[in-house]
Parts: sequence; structure tokens; C-alpha cells
Amino acid sequence: MAVEGFRARNAAVQLLGAVLSEGQLLAQVMTQPNGILEALSPADRARAQRLATMTLRHLERADALLAPHVRRAPPRLVQNALRLAVVEMAVDGAAAHGAVNAAVDIVRHGRKTAHQAGFANAVLRNIVADFSALPPQKMPRWLRQPLVHAHGREAVAAMEAVQAAQPPVDLTLRRGATEVPEGLMLPTGSLRLAPGTQISALPGYAGGQWWVQDAAAALAVRLLAPQKGERIADLCAAPGGKTLQLADAGAEVTAVDISAPRLARLHENLARTGLSARVVTADVLHWTDEPFDAVLLDAPCSASGTLRRHPDLPFVKTGEELPALADLQARMLDHALGLLKPGGRLVFCTCSLLPDEGEAHLQAALARSDVTVIAPEGFDPAWITPQGGLRLRPDLWADRGGMDGFFMFSLRKAP
Repeated sequence: MAVEGFRARNAAVQLLGAVLSEGQLLAQVMTQPNGILEALSPADRARAQRLATMTLRHLERADALLAPHVRRAPPRLVQNALRLAVVEMAVDGAAAHGAVNAAVDIVRHGRKTAHQAGFANAVLRNIVADFSALPPQKMPRWLRQPLVHAHGREAVAAMEAVQAAQPPVDLTLRRGATEVPEGLMLPTGSLRLAPGTQISALPGYAGGQWWVQDAAAALAVRLLAPQKGERIADLCAAPGGKTLQLADAGAEVTAVDISAPRLARLHENLARTGLSARVVTADVLHWTDEPFDAVLLDAPCSASGTLRRHPDLPFVKTGEELPALADLQARMLDHALGLLKPGGRLVFCTCSLLPDEGEAHLQAALARSDVTVIAPEGFDPAWITPQGGLRLRPDLWADRGGMDGFFMFSLRKAP
């Protein structure tokens, strides 16, 4: 008979295998039809995701504790079961007997690993699961090296320390919201709640009083400063937090994204909040419409600024895609500017920490004769770059839980 919590833990180990061995993103694995999580209850599904994410966040530390006890790398299922147990004990404070027994049970039930159950038990019984003397997990070299060059080693180490912790939950409140959960009101207007907060149980959820959106992501609309009645295009809009912000400001919003499944979430949130927007499934690069008063472009990128929420990314991405992404971003920026009325304004942003996906695009824009940079107003001066962009990093507000990494800037098209 399987020990308590076996199903969720076993699914978590399978999720780790999909990421670490097969190079799949967690979001992809979790939404696959008839996939790893298909037969689990909602509670076990949530627990499996949390355990897998937590283990990826501390994989280097777990391996460091396991190394003295493991001469040769065991089969991947055994290795991941050991990692999960160590992280559970060190980070989650799980009782040793429960975490160890579950790991042994997972190994025993493996198709080719039953004979290693005793080995797993012996290893875990001899480990002191304490990460306090170990440094946080480092970002991969392809990402860390340019960040050290751009921001220095101390700043990068501070980012890694923030990324080692489970991030808080940020909410964007509707104007005049009356049902607001208890939390920390951030200087930028987002409401911050404790990590792991159950969203659907909070006051104001059913009534559409707010939506989940990282505090950094919410700043792109604040930089755009939408006005009531303006026609605004939100490009690469899914899952739709910025669309909701624009609609809440009274703008006439057209939300465009190439992914119909991702736009389904936007439709759900529009229905829940009672806000309205025109939603279009299309390739942004080839989509046209009547000129807009303003455009917001959240371009596809490496997502390197979101590692605190997506610790699987460093194990899947290699940096090889960066040149193609930077080229796509530049072409999207040019196309987005072509959608503006004379005198219209555009905000470009990427959830990336890399200068090639942020500062470099602003530098290129400055060489154009038909745009000018709109200086950010009402933001922390430390976030504003000499060129007039906003560089947001995970270590900002470190004592409050940090924020996602973004670069964003605002341009005005010549009259």
C-alpha cells in the first residue's frame, strides 16, 4: 500500500523527469491531455506542481547534500525522488519519516528501480537536510554572464537570492474595488499577498474586483498612461492582465495574440470582471487595423525575468534562441509603430533581464527620426535608465519578495 501523499509526490517526480530529461516546460507538461496530472485530484495536482517547482528552485543545493552519499548517479527517477525528499525536508519542513518513506515508495514502484529502494532509504536516512550554509542556485551561464557584465556580481547574487524563494502573489485592483483581500499595498499600487495564497477563495474573486498580475508587469500600462475613450491595441496580449488594466481605465481595447488557447483565459477574466475588449486571434506581425491612439507591445522573449515564478526555464532553455528572439522583437516594434496615429504613443516591454532584449531596442529606437522617448514619471528614479527606459529586476524590493524582471520604454510617434 502506498504511503500518504504518494500520488502527488510521484507526479512531482515525473514532472521533474519531463523537465530535466525531456526538456519540456512545466506549463506544457501540466496541460497535456492524458498527461502526468490527468488522474489527480485538484489538491494533488496543485501539490505536485508546487513540489516540482520547489525542487527545481533548489536543485543545486539538493545535489550538493546528496553528492557525498552517492558515488555514481542513480537512475533519473531515483535521483529525482531523492532530490524531492531532500528539498521537502530542507525547505518545506516536512517530517523526515514522511518524506523518506514516500521517496522509497516511489523508487519501489518504479518499473526498473524497485531494487534501489534500500539504497534510497539508506541515503536519505544519513542526510541532514539543511540548506542554510549553501548558496542559492545560480542562473545558467548563458544568462548569468551578460547580467554580471551589465549589473555586477553583487546584483546578480541578490537576484539569485530572491529567485530561491517562493514568490508572493500580486493582485491588480479594479478602480473603486470594494472587496479587497488583506495584504501589503505596494508603492506602485499592486496588492501583495503571501506565497501560495489560494486565489479563488479570496474576497472579491467571484465579483471580478481584481486579477493576479505581477507588480512589475502591471507597470507597463502605468507607463502608457491610458486615457478614457482612447483606441488602444494590446499586442501579444494573452493571458490578458494588461488588457484588463486598459479596459478598466476606460480605453477601447483591441487585444491581439496568436494563441487561441491562451486567449481563452483572457475571455474568462473579461467575463469574471465584467470588463470589455475586442479580442483577436492573429499573428501580430501580419495584423493591421485603423491607426490607434496608443499601442502596448509585450513582445515574446526569453522570459529570463520570470525565473522566480518559472524555475524550470534554466533547465530547458539554452540561450540559442536569443538572436532570433531579438530580431523578432525588433520587427514587432517596427510593425507596432506603424499601427499608431501621428502623435500616438507606444510602450514596448519584455519580461527579460537581458540588455539585448531591452536596452538594445531602446538604443535602436533612439536612432529613428520619427519617434521620441517619453520620460517615465512617477517611478523610482533608481529604476530609470539614462536613455529613459525602466529596468526592473528581481532584487528590487527584495525585502518584500522582489518582482519579475522587465525592461520597458515609451515612445511618441512624430505628429
